[in-house]
This record gives sequence, structure tokens and C-alpha cells, in this order.
Amino acid sequence: MRKPAHKSFYVRVVKRALDVAVGIAAMPVLGATIAVFGPAIWLEDHGPVFYNAPRMGKDWKPFTMYKFRSMKVNAPDLVMEDGSTYNGADDPRMTRVGAFMRRSSIDELPQFLNVLKGDMSVIGPRPDLERETELYEGDEGEKLLVRPGITGWAAVSGRNALQWHDRLKLDVEYVRNVSFAFDLKVFFLTFKTIFSQEGVYVEDGNAANAPALAAACNGAETIER
Repeated sequence: MRKPAHKSFYVRVVKRALDVAVGIAAMPVLGATIAVFGPAIWLEDHGPVFYNAPRMGKDWKPFTMYKFRSMKVNAPDLVMEDGSTYNGADDPRMTRVGAFMRRSSIDELPQFLNVLKGDMSVIGPRPDLERETELYEGDEGEKLLVRPGITGWAAVSGRNALQWHDRLKLDVEYVRNVSFAFDLKVFFLTFKTIFSQEGVYVEDGNAANAPALAAACNGAETIER
């Protein structure tokens, strides 16, 4: 019987070795980015530079995902009707520098530290909040059979412009077909997605309750996504 793709030698050994190599290579870029954006983030509202985001990782093990903080301190977690977190271009929770980092995906660069720690892979399904994993339907939990990624198949196939369960379907498709060729395809498509800024935010049709969510910002106190 053919071994599942997520248990292949490539995933267990080669993919991890490539992750470490890319993670080490990314450290100078991360250092330079911290030097530039760290002061800008702090100067805007004197809040922390980094946001430690709790996420669910491989085999349902929680971990802390690192990000540059792109939202105001104590910004509320605004939940969409499908259970996912609101992420719109008009999101009042974002700081000015945070809006730029979000559009350019610079806020995700600290996750290369997660890659080196072994929490994440360069390429894999984007990690969800624990409360979101409780809303998985059918085989959607299969996305947790591999390490979550900084970028992934869903991220280059529509990103936040897709409905959340459509993104989960693409995550499962990735897990079932992960290979070096698939990862290489996602890797190069990631640059196209970043430079075109495709799917950074939810589309109007996916955010029917956005006005109510934005209004909830006043006085609510939780954390950014």
C-alpha cells in the first residue's frame, strides 16, 4: 500500500532540512526588517513590536506563532459568520504601519523563527486558532497532519478572498498531495501573490457582517489575529 503523502520521506526528512536551510538564510532579512519596522511599530503607539499569536499546530499541538504587531493594542478578535476572523481593508483595528505590513506580508516574517524551532514549515496550511479548529467539518482536521506554513496552497489560491471552508478544502488537498514539486510551485506562486497583493483582505461578499464587527471594536479588549 502506498504511504500517505504526509508520511513520505520527503516530508519527514527532506522538507525539514530545506526548512532549516531557508530559515537560516532568512535570518539576515529578518534582522534588517526588525531594525527598520521595530522602531516604526513602537513609535506609532508605544506598544510591543511583536505579537505572540496562539495557534494550533501539527497533531493538534498548540504553539506560539510570532508576528510583527499590525493591530492596535488590545484589539478585539472580530469573528465572521463562518467562524473565521475578520480581515478587511477597512479594518479599524490596524495601525498605519500595520496596514502596510499586512499588504506586503512583512508582518509574517518573524515566523521564520517558528520554522527554525520546528513549529512551522516554510510551506504548509496556514495555522488556525484553537476555537477555529473546533469548527472543522468532515475531513478538514487533516490539515493538522503536517506542520503549518508561512505560505501555503490556499494562500496562493485566493487567500482571504476565499470563504474559510474553501481555504480548508485547499489545505486538505495540499496535505494529501504534498511533494517537492508541489512545494516548489507554491514557493514561486507566493512571490506573485505578494507582489500583486492578491487576496490580502476578505471580499465584500464574504464580509456581510463587517459593519457590525467594526462597530464592536469600540471598547472590546482581546488580541489581534
